Amino acid sequence: MATIVRKLISTANAAKPVAPYNQAVVADRTVYVSGCLGLDKSTMQLVPGGATAQAEMALKNLEAVLKAADSGVDKVIKNTVFLKDLNDFGAVNEVYKRVFNKDFPARSCFQVAKLPMDALVEIECIALTGPVHTVTVE
Repeated sequence: MATIVRKLISTANAAKPVAPYNQAVVADRTVYVSGCLGLDKSTMQLVPGGATAQAEMALKNLEAVLKAADSGVDKVIKNTVFLKDLNDFGAVNEVYKRVFNKDFPARSCFQVAKLPMDALVEIECIALTGPVHTVTVE
């Protein structure tokens, strides 16, 4: 049986984890990115400006982690978005669609009781590495 490599990803280009976990783990050609908050990587504080600003920063952190894992938003297959208040769904979607603007990945979005550091938004994803060819089936 072949050995599958489990690669732990850490980059200074994104906010550090706020608990004992890695920014991402790559298993074979699949990248599992831990939940990204709207944290400024230099201060490790949530950015001001509400859910919109936190979503923008969370997505920047997500993109940096994907890059460190030799992946990118074009290779994301599933996102999960956690919101403190589902009333922010529309505002967060406006930010989200600037990053994910074609060949949309699958996605779930949930309102949750509380997020780490009392954040308003957290985004995690599963992506691929290496060559990926997207095909649309209708």
